[in-house]
Amino acid sequence: MSDPKLIRYDEIHLDFRNPRISEFGVTDSTLEKDLLGILWTEMSVNELIYSIVSNGFWDYEPLIILSRAEGGYTVIEGNRRVAAIKILHDNGNIAMPNHILDKITPTLLNEITELPCIEISSRKEAWKYVGFKHVNGPSKWGSYAKAKYIAEIHNDYEIPLEVIAYQIGDTNNTAQKLYQGLMVLEQAEREGIYSLQDIQSNRLYFSHLYTGLQREGIQGYLNVKEAKDESPTPVPGDRLENLRRLLVWLYGSKEDDIQPVIRSQNPDLKHLDEVLQSRDATMAMASGESLDYSFELSRSNEALFEENLLSAKRGLQKARAYLTTGYKGEENLLKNAGTVANIADDLYSEMARITQELAKQGRKKRISE
Repeated sequence: MSDPKLIRYDEIHLDFRNPRISEFGVTDSTLEKDLLGILWTEMSVNELIYSIVSNGFWDYEPLIILSRAEGGYTVIEGNRRVAAIKILHDNGNIAMPNHILDKITPTLLNEITELPCIEISSRKEAWKYVGFKHVNGPSKWGSYAKAKYIAEIHNDYEIPLEVIAYQIGDTNNTAQKLYQGLMVLEQAEREGIYSLQDIQSNRLYFSHLYTGLQREGIQGYLNVKEAKDESPTPVPGDRLENLRRLLVWLYGSKEDDIQPVIRSQNPDLKHLDEVLQSRDATMAMASGESLDYSFELSRSNEALFEENLLSAKRGLQKARAYLTTGYKGEENLLKNAGTVANIADDLYSEMARITQELAKQGRKKRISE
């Protein structure tokens, strides 16, 4: 890379290809004022601005920029910093709090008019630095941004994933898993079975997909190729309908007014994976039943029995803890406690009978052998 040089802030443009904002539906036609709004709202640019007005702009780490054919430069590394400077000079439609506005002085603006930059000749020239910093380094991006960046390096620059992983310090095959997840999404887009414009949320929670693809039930449901295969078409043609359903379950559908069933990754994603390991539960989900109902169908009787028994124990322990302060002699509660006691006695007697019967069968089997 070349030595740093000073460039006016208004000659530097934000990068619509910045992986960090790609999950918000940004395209090459997105206006810069809209990019500023996304960075302000989603990337804590307000905190960076407060730091600048309080301590000045730190020039120890120059921006990395690329010359544009239409004039000026695109910032490849440092979009948040450039956004902060632009907002300080002209806040546009962004409402900054008074404790920041009060500190914006002509002297400060003069100090942040020219910014230290390193110009590169192509995006490829900076990939190792940007990748290490944001994929596995000190300023990590979200999983979708990481996947987009890894895919760009791999597909556009023909850099093997193993080389990318080595350069960014990835020792857990994360690059392959992220790439696999992105290829699944892009395959769905190409096949016309699901569009990112159709997701219900205002952002893509990519970790639902790339994490789910490492689970047994989802892998089997899609018959997806392993991450190590690095395939651009991970899902076979006969499972594309399953892929469409999975993406709707993960992200919902604006067009069909369907909400995602994954409300939080833990435990919903685990439950969905268990559903997809059961034929009956999967059919229930596909027919429109809720995740909770389908998950119950997927459970074995043994698991349900143990879970309910332990839940009853926890409930009784809590009730016992509140007995002296919560019970005021109500007869209906006393009757309920008696019913519980009778059920518990009956349950224990039946479990003891089954235990004895199984023990007898075990002894008979050993004698016959």
